[in-house]
Amino acid sequence: MSKRSSRHSRTQADKRKSKWRRSIEAELRQQQQRVELFSEVTLKIRQSLQLRETLHTTVTEVQRILQADRVLIYQVLPDGTGKTISEAVLPEYPILMDREFPEEVFPVEYQALYAQGRVRAISDVHDPAFGLASCLVEFVEQFGIQSKLIVPIVQALQVPPRGNTGAQNHLWGLLIAHQCRSPRQWVDFELELMQQLADQISIALAQAQLLEHLEEIVESRTAELQEANRNLKQEINVRMQAEAALRQSEQQLRLITNALPVLIAYVDDQQRYRFNNQAYEDWLGQSPSEIDGQHLEQVWGQECYQKIQTHVEAALAGQVVTYEDDILLKNGNVRSVDTTYIPHRDDDKAVKGFFALTSDISDRKAIERMKDEFISVVSHELRTPLTSLHSALKILATGRLGNLSAEGQQMLAIADESTERLVRLVNNVLDLQRIESGKVVMELQACNAVNLMTQAAEAMQAMALQHGVNLVIEPEDIPIWADADYILQALTNLLSNAIKFSPPGGTVWLTVALNPNVRTTLPNGIAQKSEPPPQPSFSGEVVFRVRDEGQGIPDDQLERIFERFQQVDSSDARKKGGTGLGLAICRKIIEQHNGRIWAESMPGYGSTFAFTLPMLMSANPKPKRERSHTQNT
Repeated sequence: MSKRSSRHSRTQADKRKSKWRRSIEAELRQQQQRVELFSEVTLKIRQSLQLRETLHTTVTEVQRILQADRVLIYQVLPDGTGKTISEAVLPEYPILMDREFPEEVFPVEYQALYAQGRVRAISDVHDPAFGLASCLVEFVEQFGIQSKLIVPIVQALQVPPRGNTGAQNHLWGLLIAHQCRSPRQWVDFELELMQQLADQISIALAQAQLLEHLEEIVESRTAELQEANRNLKQEINVRMQAEAALRQSEQQLRLITNALPVLIAYVDDQQRYRFNNQAYEDWLGQSPSEIDGQHLEQVWGQECYQKIQTHVEAALAGQVVTYEDDILLKNGNVRSVDTTYIPHRDDDKAVKGFFALTSDISDRKAIERMKDEFISVVSHELRTPLTSLHSALKILATGRLGNLSAEGQQMLAIADESTERLVRLVNNVLDLQRIESGKVVMELQACNAVNLMTQAAEAMQAMALQHGVNLVIEPEDIPIWADADYILQALTNLLSNAIKFSPPGGTVWLTVALNPNVRTTLPNGIAQKSEPPPQPSFSGEVVFRVRDEGQGIPDDQLERIFERFQQVDSSDARKKGGTGLGLAICRKIIEQHNGRIWAESMPGYGSTFAFTLPMLMSANPKPKRERSHTQNT
């Protein structure tokens, strides 16, 4: 081969290499431009927060890049129809925006194919090779469409239909490019661009739905917060009004309580003062502000607090407590007071504290002491001459000093009966005065209800025969813890009253029964006969009842008859020989045993008097020691 021919061959090869390099470089530049172009379009789509703006940006940029006559987004509706929701079209071609298309244009089988990712690049709608139905060709011809590129916009369903597993695709719509001037051969770059932009639209749709959901949540939460804020403001206003009303009420309460000459306070469940009136400063020398928040022991001192502690604990346990005591005032004087604690409960019935009311009873106590002293002195002064007078009348009645006429005997009987009644009255007054003054010490021992009831019935049998009354006892073998002599006195007093107020031929019943559901305790300050004292165990209480068939007692007098010199009918009582002290003595005796006494009656049907004593479960019985006493009727 000649040198010229060899140089020509090398020149041709270099040209081919240069052309190939230029082609590769052009292809690379084109791909770089496509990447940059796609990145630019993607960025614009993602920067659009509103879905409508995102879709409009997409169709506008696709039309610019592809130089297509029309680019649109077609949304598939739930009923199978569809409409154009975004469009970029050249001015010379008809607008399809917001136009709805029937289901026949996009049948269900087409929808299923596109949901699976089908892409159609139709270069000529009239070419039979693309298999378009004649009706569809006629439909697109009215808009001048020559070729079209169709890419599905698919979303993944997070919750699959029942019976299927995994996420499934949902066809939301189509991204479509039209060429109307002439048929067009769509290249791979255009297909890839359309598919990638369809994916970006799917992402934008998901973001828009999430944003819409978040906006709904924010709107709902904002509404809830606004409502809560309004409620809070209303609650604050109501609370401020309530606090103002409470302050005004407290001021009025202080004005009222400060004017009263008694101690008024409120103590919380921690035994601290939360309210007290001006009288505290007048009595104790401590102002209300100084006492507020202080513990009871700090205000009253340790010695006084120990005396009232049991009463305070009872009030905080829900009991209404009333007691009498002596307190030391700031001036050094001692004042007798009557104190009442009233528990304060909340809506759940829990005790939150108690109200304390303390009133001065020094004058009343002084009068009672003067009265007791007067009664004691008079009774003792009367007792000796009455005893002598009664003895003299008894001697006269025997006839040792001579016989009297019938009229004289009658007068003597009247004098003897009146003297005996006076002796009973004096004895009753002295007994009651001794019990109330605390000079009587109940000596408790183990007793049996049978013995007490039998002795009381035997003592009153003669009186029952004299009045023509049947005396019936129903004894039970029940051990009790009591002072037998005083309980016998209480039983004879009740039987005496029942016999006196029963009609001839009537019946008086003395019964006893056990009430095991009530726990009792040993009274404080009562001596016991056994030495060393036994440790009694109580399992309930025993109820003694005396029932008669008398005229009965009105309801409004059932409590009053236990007071001194109180009777239902004083004229009848004088005729029956009553003193009005028997029931008062019975009440004092039973209270000394830590028991209760009461009356039940219905006028015209008789009355029942009942009292309780502790039932003894186990003890060391000691023989009863006889002791003389006066049985009062």
